Amino acid sequence: MRFARRIDRIEPSITLALDERAKSMRAAGRDVISMAVGEPDFPAPALVQAAAIEKVKSGDVRYTPAAGTPSLRRTLAEHLTKTRGTPFGAEEVTLCHSAKHALSGAIFALIQDGDEVLVPLPAWASYFDLVRCAGGTPVLVPPDRRDGVRPDLAALARAVTPRTRALMINSPNNPSGYVFTPAEIEGVARLAIERDLWILSDEIYRALVYEGGDAVSPVACSKEARARTAIIDGASKAYAMTGYRIGFLAAPAPLAAAVAKLHSQTTGSPNAVSQHAFEAALKAHPPEMDAMRRAFAERRDFLLAGLAELGLPCATPRGAFYVFPDVSAHLDGRGSVAFCEELLEAQNLVIIPGAAFGVDTHVRLSYALGKDAIQEALRRLGVFLGARRAAAGQRARP
Repeated sequence: MRFARRIDRIEPSITLALDERAKSMRAAGRDVISMAVGEPDFPAPALVQAAAIEKVKSGDVRYTPAAGTPSLRRTLAEHLTKTRGTPFGAEEVTLCHSAKHALSGAIFALIQDGDEVLVPLPAWASYFDLVRCAGGTPVLVPPDRRDGVRPDLAALARAVTPRTRALMINSPNNPSGYVFTPAEIEGVARLAIERDLWILSDEIYRALVYEGGDAVSPVACSKEARARTAIIDGASKAYAMTGYRIGFLAAPAPLAAAVAKLHSQTTGSPNAVSQHAFEAALKAHPPEMDAMRRAFAERRDFLLAGLAELGLPCATPRGAFYVFPDVSAHLDGRGSVAFCEELLEAQNLVIIPGAAFGVDTHVRLSYALGKDAIQEALRRLGVFLGARRAAAGQRARP
């Protein structure tokens, strides 16, 4: 059976493979704790649920324009103007089935065979494969060696070639929770302007920042940066609306229209119920959002303290709901994938190998689960590390 070459360009998901194994183990009766989840463990706010029910009961659940309802596009333009520090118009917003859908739309609208896209590591694995699927080449740029999470702007500049079409950033970052500093965002914007590049700015975790000021978007840097930036965002993380599947692209009007044109022929219109619920959330700022953010901040501090007790170095994440500790002292030649596979088998604990994000010396742990589960996960991780140290000590004896 023959498939298109684009299928051969993409890699199977390590994250999904581990999740599948964990589910099989649970089905077999094993007590598995998963720190792999990339979604809040909170329900969507009450007013979101009420708005969704209201829309369904109205009976008016039909196709919308491919770019989304005019009302939601206007509401999002107002929201962006308020939160990004520069004016947006409704014509610059295209609604999509998710932030991932918005990202894929932007990539397919901009990238063609032979183009390169710079991706500072660590980075969400889907970035690499979406670029490959569009016929482009992801150029993976290692992070600053000081902590393995912050971008190396000098390395990014050196990686630009005549084939480079865009660079992709994610702040707050998945998997590290790192928030780019204003100076780093300025550096990215300057590089894009000087080398005539698009900036694909994944801002899906923007509302989940715990201290030190808001995450800065490249659109706030200058008119020139604004004119070459595509913002990707959505309802999944900030509003705990993962299953509602609604996101958006905010970009110069020609790109927003190009993505809407593409989606009109591939996926049609976004979910009408979810658009209505998202608009209700944007207009009201539900109180549950602040409560969720406070809970995440407390869990983060609890988890960081536990990792420190285990002797695992970890940069403090200012945003998202992940930590990305360095486990290089505990790895053998098989890297982080083998480490995570053995941890799952030995301790029924799921964490994600850094290899999935381009940094094989680290692992990702999500704190989108309760404190009791985090505490038990830390205990299991400690037992596992102790067993590895003991085994290594035995091998080292003459």
